[in-house]
Amino acid sequence: MSKACLILKDGTFQVGEPFGYPAPYARELDPGLILQKSVGELVFNTGMCGYHEILTDPSYTGQIVMMTYPHGGNYGDLDDWSEIGPEGGVKRPGVKCAGFVLRDLYQGPVPAHRLSLDEFLKRHQTPGISEIDTRFWTLHLRDHGSQNAIIIQLEQESPSKEELRLAQAYLDAYPSMEGCDLTPYVGTEESVEINPQGSPHLVLVDSGIKANIIRELEQRGAHLTLVPDTWTVEQILSLKPDGVLFSNGPGDPAALQEIVRKIQRLIGQTAVLGICLGHQMIAQALGAKTYKMKFGHHGVNHPVRDEFTKRVFVTSQNHGFTVDEASLPAEVQVWFRNANDGTIEGLSHRSLPILCSQFHPESAPGPHDSSWIFNAFIDKVREYQLARS
Repeated sequence: MSKACLILKDGTFQVGEPFGYPAPYARELDPGLILQKSVGELVFNTGMCGYHEILTDPSYTGQIVMMTYPHGGNYGDLDDWSEIGPEGGVKRPGVKCAGFVLRDLYQGPVPAHRLSLDEFLKRHQTPGISEIDTRFWTLHLRDHGSQNAIIIQLEQESPSKEELRLAQAYLDAYPSMEGCDLTPYVGTEESVEINPQGSPHLVLVDSGIKANIIRELEQRGAHLTLVPDTWTVEQILSLKPDGVLFSNGPGDPAALQEIVRKIQRLIGQTAVLGICLGHQMIAQALGAKTYKMKFGHHGVNHPVRDEFTKRVFVTSQNHGFTVDEASLPAEVQVWFRNANDGTIEGLSHRSLPILCSQFHPESAPGPHDSSWIFNAFIDKVREYQLARS
């Protein structure tokens, strides 16, 4: 089998072993394709497990994920673990990220009802590369920032000057994550009703929602209606929601001004909630700004402090953008803060029924410390219900 090569936009590269779906040869690269497998922003994830949930998380669309934990594939893959949302109406099921990078690929047996990681990536046409010095690459990204990268299949054991030239030219022309709207590639294309006898009624605006967000809300008895993020304010309000939740998703929140304007119109008419990308869009709707982080937060071990109680808990995170605290209006207060770098991890409004969290309270994968956030969301919605009655 031929070798594969991981190439960063700054020219850094390393040869490794290919697995999963074959990456393209350098001569096969099509500069006309804006979003395709094998090329994307390279980010590192510090989780020790949960690679299946990470691979199927819509928020990783347009990114190549590198695990800092040295082993991958140890327990196989099972479709039941996927984070692609409910059956039906999903634009692009399966693996969301553009590629997967490991130090060591487990190639031993897995339970009979599961696929190996290699087979799973082949099925979903996603290339992987192993035998990569992930510690070196993580430190490189930490020092120089996340940037676009590509996985290519090599003609020989090592890349030729022409292969490196072609790959470099392709990366130079490839759009950066900043300013990129990737929501058209994820999410539902039709409304999906879940637990119609439940209460309260939450409309989930889907920009790439994770399945476990839906599960957590359903377990708390809520009536849920999942809708495309292309729906108008009038369509959303016609469902008579008690609250509207804006989901996680990929890309730059600053590129999603149409959705931000919808949130602005909904504020004051219903309770508004948000997770990750939804949190960032709500912040913009309230007048704040967002910016690109140097290398973001990707992992299941990020400490967050509740600024109201001063309690610290561990969270699952996946974001490359954050809210600029200096731009927050006076009526918005910081609910959560990252205990490592001090960045904003959640907001609440002083008088309106608005709550949002930057981290993922559904914890898939990750610790369960923050699942109580869903109770806080529903409590806020019920308070609003009582205030209206």
